[in-house]
Amino acid sequence: MTDATAPADTANGQTETMEGQGQPAGPGFRIMAQYVRDLSFENPRAPESLRIEGKPAIDMGVEMNAAGRPDGLFELDLKLSVKATGDDKTPVFHVELVYGGLFALTGVAPQDIEPMLLIECPRYLFPFARQIIAQATSDGGFYPPFMVDPIDFAAIYVARQQQIASGPAETGQA
Repeated sequence: MTDATAPADTANGQTETMEGQGQPAGPGFRIMAQYVRDLSFENPRAPESLRIEGKPAIDMGVEMNAAGRPDGLFELDLKLSVKATGDDKTPVFHVELVYGGLFALTGVAPQDIEPMLLIECPRYLFPFARQIIAQATSDGGFYPPFMVDPIDFAAIYVARQQQIASGPAETGQA
């Protein structure tokens, strides 16, 4: 999904919206703001942690929290947590980032708001969050910096929906 309100060039050099009357041509969103809500980097065993042999074991967590606001906009927090440990389970580094975005949705049906906020919006925030984590690990002395692998937000959303759907059925049976 892209910004459906982006102007399109016309033949006479003027710009207009997709439908020409200032109205978006379908569902979409605009990113109104992006920001670091919280950033923490720990390198508890420096400088020894900078000289480990081999690749550290990585434990990564992804959380998303979306909420509507009274002004009609939506906030999304993307929390990425990365813990690296050496072969002997000693901590190498730990970074946590909560990266937020403020979004304006246009032309989105009520049943599509949640998937838009938890799939499409994080796709646009992720590259910026990834860069912040890479920079934090680089600034912490790690070379090469840690690069978070791409995340399939659609798969996370589907798995969460399946977990919610199967939750009550499992507890309701004797």
